[in-house]
Amino acid sequence: MLKLFSWRRSPHQTLILSSNFPFHVTQSSLLYLSRFLTHSQSQSEDTYDPPFSLTSKTLKPSDEIRTKKPKKKDREDASSDSKKGQSFPLKSDLPFDFRYSYSETNPLVEPIGFREPPRFSPFGPGRLDRKWTGTCAPAERSVDSAKIAEERNSVLGEPLSEEEVAELVERYRHSDCSRQINLGKGGVTHNMLDDIHGHWKRAEAVRIKCLGVPTLDMDSVCFQLEDKSGGKIIYRQINILLLYRGRNYDPKRRPVIPLMLWKPLAPIYPKLVKNVTDGLTFEETKEMRSRGLNSPALMMLSKLPCFCVSLCK
Repeated sequence: MLKLFSWRRSPHQTLILSSNFPFHVTQSSLLYLSRFLTHSQSQSEDTYDPPFSLTSKTLKPSDEIRTKKPKKKDREDASSDSKKGQSFPLKSDLPFDFRYSYSETNPLVEPIGFREPPRFSPFGPGRLDRKWTGTCAPAERSVDSAKIAEERNSVLGEPLSEEEVAELVERYRHSDCSRQINLGKGGVTHNMLDDIHGHWKRAEAVRIKCLGVPTLDMDSVCFQLEDKSGGKIIYRQINILLLYRGRNYDPKRRPVIPLMLWKPLAPIYPKLVKNVTDGLTFEETKEMRSRGLNSPALMMLSKLPCFCVSLCK
């Protein structure tokens, strides 16, 4: 009976050969078999191949796993209402009526209809102490123009010198300025006032780039910006404006500006071009139009030079 080396799969087992073996085993075959088993055993002992990688970290129980942090958008939405401990309804001391656009609307023209019920305020239900009329949220308190002018002059302080103006213009007039607000077709909107004060918190001036229809009346845009924000325009070049906050501006004492949550639908205004001329009925106006269309022409204008000569005459 011969005892050979252990097998790879079961190192405690031994292979036993007896004399009752069914086939003839020679000495050379036994030697070859022993060498083969010895070589395979040495490889199995030297090679270490575990079924998983070892780790030095200890696993934490499931109840100690940290909960997922809320998303950034959810955190912003949750903190928007509780920002700076604001309580609703908000009370603003601004002396003017709140409108969606201050430069593109005329408060003297009354609408003849509404596209949405006036009871739906764009500031949200119960968020403002003023009542929405469909076009604006009028101020309930009386306005003292002399007191307001005095407060604005105290914030602006002494006028800037030419050197100070040149320094501010060189700092904020370029197109790569980070303190920029684009003024689009809506003109000077209500929410833009909050953006202006947000830039004034960290910068002395803000760059305003006017685009679209408001550029046709830049004087109105400049007046509304100075009147509603309380700043001073120190630079104006075509459609680029620089709005200065003032020497004594304090961001902690900025006015309360409630934001509009959506853009209100524009009300229905009367037509600028009337169908009926003042003082005439519809039949009389129609008769005069047909008479003018059928009357012979005084002069036929075929070319542009003839038109210029006729105008000169």
